[in-house]
Amino acid sequence: MAPRRRYGGLAAAALSIGLVVTACSDPSPAPAGSSSGGDSTTVSAGMVAAIDQIGLPAALDQGFFEKEGLNVEIAEPYASGTDQLNALDAGQIDIAQVGSPVLGAVLSGADYVLLGNYTGSAAKYGSDETMAVVARDGSGIKEGDLRTLKGKKIGVTVGSINHLYLLAVLEDLGMSPDDVKIVNTAPPDMAVGLQTSGIDAAIVWDPFPMMITDQVEGSYDVARGGDYIGFLGYVVAERTWAEENPDVVKSFLTARAKADQWMRKNPDDAAEVASRWLSDLDPEIASESMKYNVTQLDPRISACNYAALNDAMVTLDELDALDGTFDVNKIFEPSTITGIAKDQPAVFDDLKPIPKSAQITDGFTYDPKANQCPQ
Repeated sequence: MAPRRRYGGLAAAALSIGLVVTACSDPSPAPAGSSSGGDSTTVSAGMVAAIDQIGLPAALDQGFFEKEGLNVEIAEPYASGTDQLNALDAGQIDIAQVGSPVLGAVLSGADYVLLGNYTGSAAKYGSDETMAVVARDGSGIKEGDLRTLKGKKIGVTVGSINHLYLLAVLEDLGMSPDDVKIVNTAPPDMAVGLQTSGIDAAIVWDPFPMMITDQVEGSYDVARGGDYIGFLGYVVAERTWAEENPDVVKSFLTARAKADQWMRKNPDDAAEVASRWLSDLDPEIASESMKYNVTQLDPRISACNYAALNDAMVTLDELDALDGTFDVNKIFEPSTITGIAKDQPAVFDDLKPIPKSAQITDGFTYDPKANQCPQ
């Protein structure tokens, strides 16, 4: 038997969407592998305790998994996407929800497939409404004017998606990374960084911006979103498991898609689910965060998702946060979620349509030079 891989190191660790809060529930880790019991099939799934991963417990809470004949057991929330992948590799879970850490894992030899999105957009390239810039009082940074970041100390998590957001903003403004001072800062440390003037501004994903302005007197929002980058967040499984369990994959993705639509249509109720599952999350902050989170609940896969992952990978390789690149075509497996969208259009009818050039059809191959996802 081949030895199990352990994913770690600077690149993978820095890429993870970190632990935000602690789960209030006490789900027990499920046994390895799916199994049939009675009329349902047991599947174990993992998540990080972050608000953009709440679609998984929401599907359980609202009974969507049960209606699809699945008994889904959610493992105790992991500290990071990297930890989730280690659990997936060890056979402790069948399905994970992971963002950019999957890049480092694949480069390390993992044979994973991306089956759908837990956050992101298939309708457009830019999808970053859950990212915000927060400045401290007296920083000299003007609300709504990102050009005033020039010369300031900017807290981001180097190699993570907030770092990618900053780089994209600077490029859009015709500025370079040398025009600011990048301070490597973990999201939980950003409030202290602003309080002590260690940083002038923090760039981070929800719910941290709300938590920072709540904790740091005089801090304020400078900007939010702007469609600078495509968010990365995927439903991930081992290729062999997915190939051996096609019906389970279809049922799981169907339930997740229905949960996403329920959240989009009921953000207040979704926030209530989040505040129950994430015990340290203030209900008011959960409600505020959910307004932005639901705009990125699009489980479909299109060329835009391929482009977002490929561009992130290239940038991170240039930053030496990854050790090389690969053809993203080899890890996307869009056929099941694309088939669900075709067979059950009502589950997706509130989403914006996918541009024709970005749609997945038979024989689709992503070409980074073909502008398949208009930008």
